[in-house]
Amino acid sequence: MIEAALTRGEVAVIGLGRSGIAVARLLAREGARVYASDAGSGDVVAQAAAALRAEGISADGGRHDMARIRAASLVVVSPGVPPEALPIAAARESGVAVVGELEVALHLLRGVPYIAVTGTNGKSTVTALAAHLLAALGHRTVAAGNIGRALSDVALAGERPEWIALEVSSFQLHDTPGLRPDVGVLTNLSPDHLDRYATVEDYYADKALLYRNASAASRWVVNADDPRARELAMERSGTRWAFSRLDAFCAAHYDGARDALMLFKEPLIGRHDLPLLGWHNVENTLAAVLAVMVADAAHQSKAARAVLAAAVRSFRGLPHRLEVVADAGGVQWINDSKATNVSSARVAIESMTRPTVVLLGGKHKGEPYTALLAPLRAHAKLVIAYGEAEPLIAADLQGHVPLARCGSSFEDVMHRARAAATPGDAVLLAPACSSFDMFTNYEARGDAFRQLAQAPA
Repeated sequence: MIEAALTRGEVAVIGLGRSGIAVARLLAREGARVYASDAGSGDVVAQAAAALRAEGISADGGRHDMARIRAASLVVVSPGVPPEALPIAAARESGVAVVGELEVALHLLRGVPYIAVTGTNGKSTVTALAAHLLAALGHRTVAAGNIGRALSDVALAGERPEWIALEVSSFQLHDTPGLRPDVGVLTNLSPDHLDRYATVEDYYADKALLYRNASAASRWVVNADDPRARELAMERSGTRWAFSRLDAFCAAHYDGARDALMLFKEPLIGRHDLPLLGWHNVENTLAAVLAVMVADAAHQSKAARAVLAAAVRSFRGLPHRLEVVADAGGVQWINDSKATNVSSARVAIESMTRPTVVLLGGKHKGEPYTALLAPLRAHAKLVIAYGEAEPLIAADLQGHVPLARCGSSFEDVMHRARAAATPGDAVLLAPACSSFDMFTNYEARGDAFRQLAQAPA
C-alpha cells in the first residue's frame, strides 16, 4: 500500500504537528507528491505550512482542500486528529485508505527491530528506560513515537538505528495496521481519553490492537497485576512473559524479603538502588528490563545482567514525571504534569512520603475524581482545585479532604500552594486532567510549575 501510494497520485497528510511535518518530509524524500494541511489557524500551523512550502511541498494552514483529499492515493493522519474529523471521514467515504504516521515510518524502517510499548500509564518511562538499557548493551538505539520524537524523523535520519524503543498511544494503534513489534509491552489499563472515546471499551479496543498481528514468533510482556491488561493478552499467538510486584512466579517480580527486583529468579538490583520515586516505577522498571532481556537471549547472560543493573541505577527518568524541581525552605516541589488522568494522579499521590499540597486541575477528561479520595486522605495536607475542572473536582472532593479553589490563574495556584506548605511538606503537581485549558501541552504546564517553584519566595 505504501509503495503504491508513492508512485500513484498524491499523498495527503492531515495535521501539521511534529508527526505530520516529519512524515510529509519523509514522503517527499521518497518521491511522493505530497499535500499537507491543518485546519488550525494559529501561528505555529502557519509557520509549519510555510516551512513545507519552502521545501517544495504543497501545504495549507487554516484549511483543508477536500477535493485533493478525496482524490488522494493515500491519507496519512497525525495522532492528534480524531477519526471522525471531516477530512478523514471524507477520505474514507471516497474509498481512500487512511493510515497513521507510524505506518509510513515503520514501512520505511522495515528490518529494524523494535520494542513497542503501550498502556494507560508508565509507557513513556518504560520506553525511555528500554532505550537506555539497549544503548548500555552497546546497541545504537533511539526512543521514538508518542514519547516525543516522530518515528518519521528517525526514518529521515542518515543512519538507521539497530533498535527502536517505540511508545505507541491508543490513537496511533488505531491507524497502524502494520504494527508487528519484536517485543510488545502493555504496561496497564485504566479509563482515559474519555473526551475522545465514546466508551472505555472503545479505548481498550484500540489498546488491544497492539496484538492485531500476533504470530507464533511474537514476544509479549504482560502485567500480571492488572486484570484488564492480562485479559487482553490472553490467548494471543506468541510467547508471553509476565512482570509483577506481587507474584513471585512471574519472570520479573519484586521480592519483598530481599527488597530486590528479580529477573528470571535472580536479583538484578535492590529496591533502594532504583533512582525513581514510587512503587509504580518498580513495575515500570521490571517491564522495561524484562522486555530488553527477552528481545535477545544474549541480553540474559551474566555479563549483560551486570550492564543492565548498572544502567538502571544510572537512569534519571523523564521530565514531568515525579520530577523534583525544587527543594527550598524545607519544601519539596514535585512536577508530575504528565499525570493527565485520574489513575496516574492516584499513583503519584500514593508515592508521597511527606504531608503534601496537591494541585489538581486543568481540562476535564470525563473521569470522576472520587477515586482519589483514599490516597488524598492518606497523604494530602491540602488539595488546590483549579482550571476548567475546578467545580467538578470540588463537587467530588469537598467535605472529604481539605480543599481550596483557585480559579484560572496558575500563578495564583502556585502562590496559594507556597502559602500552605511548611518545612517538611511537599507540593505535588498531579493534575488528573489535560492541560489544554491554560497551556498548550503538559510540558508547558510542567515548565511553568518548575519556573514558579524555583522563583524567589
